Amino acid sequence: MIKRSFFTDEHQAFRAAVRRFVETEIQPHHAEWERQGRMPREIWLKAGSMGLLCCDLPEEYGGPGGDWLHSVVVVEELWRLGLSGPGTGFMVHSEMVAAYIRTWGTEEQKRHWLPRMARGEVIGSIGMSEPGAGSDLQAMTTRAQRDGDDYVINGQKIFITNGMMCDLIVLAAKTDKDARKNGISLIIVEADRPGFVKGRALEKIGTHAQDTAELFFDNVRVPASNLLGQEHNGFRMLMTKLAQERLNQAVRSTIVCESVIDWTVAYTRERKAFGGTIADFQNTQFVLAQLAAETTSLRVFTDWCITQFMAGELGPIDAAKVKLLSTELQGKAIDQCLQFFGGYGYMREYPIARAFVDARLTRIGGGAIEVMKQIIGRSLFAAERSPSKTTGDTT
Repeated sequence: MIKRSFFTDEHQAFRAAVRRFVETEIQPHHAEWERQGRMPREIWLKAGSMGLLCCDLPEEYGGPGGDWLHSVVVVEELWRLGLSGPGTGFMVHSEMVAAYIRTWGTEEQKRHWLPRMARGEVIGSIGMSEPGAGSDLQAMTTRAQRDGDDYVINGQKIFITNGMMCDLIVLAAKTDKDARKNGISLIIVEADRPGFVKGRALEKIGTHAQDTAELFFDNVRVPASNLLGQEHNGFRMLMTKLAQERLNQAVRSTIVCESVIDWTVAYTRERKAFGGTIADFQNTQFVLAQLAAETTSLRVFTDWCITQFMAGELGPIDAAKVKLLSTELQGKAIDQCLQFFGGYGYMREYPIARAFVDARLTRIGGGAIEVMKQIIGRSLFAAERSPSKTTGDTT
């Protein structure tokens, strides 16, 4: 592991506390939560009391008052042990939903929602994907039509993280059906509004402890004051936060790569075969050496992107690059490492097996890797290109 100079002593003390919490309050119960398909609300409240939610939220809005590096610590400690339920659910709640409200919410919206989100009393979700509109957000059909002092919402969302348990959703909807990206708005919708129906919990191949749902909106009426930011400005708001979302995914993927290598080194040292250990074989050492070298390179790039983000200078091109590289290497590292576990690598009781199925989502969520390549490719072939002036993708 290279030296990571941006973490202070305070961050390291926080990491030790988070690690103790994760190992005592989450890890022993995670398998049961995977069988149940969701985490209990109790763990959200416990996480909130420990400052694991909305880490960089200022104290004036009920947050812990940390910086974004505290959020990085939480993501790393959860995914270090392959705890995909809270790892995914907390990240969407804290790094997306709370971030949107904090950035574009009115003072009333911020003071109403953010303290309760930081305490884990209110669970947040974000509604972008639809059955016919995933990466192409401009094609969404969910409508929010103005009717006096209200919006009336009709439509459907799918693949929604925290969808079954959410108390509020930041919903992307068309407020101008004839415009594409310029007709999208973001609206806060409370889950107890009449006509807001939570459909089935979706059956996924991985991340079983994190609930994912399809949601339906049938003439859901919300006050116009629930609008987040300016009307028709939702697409730009979504694009503004995508770099952070993709960097979060890279933080997750990088720590997973490091963890699976550690798991495999430990296992192959103990596993006997042909009069020795699996670690004695040259192939074992060569494969893990290659993965370790690639992971170190990824760690350097990811940490550089973290410093850029902290300085407010991470652009969409570099965010796409680090998301592409990290998720691709995550899939490769887990696949090759699982092979050394033999039949045990196919058993869900082993973390490597759970990591294998959980990893497949990373090349899809937050923008598929093909979209990342398109963003990077556009920048290479633009007639006039400057990293500091490149705007977000429009896919």
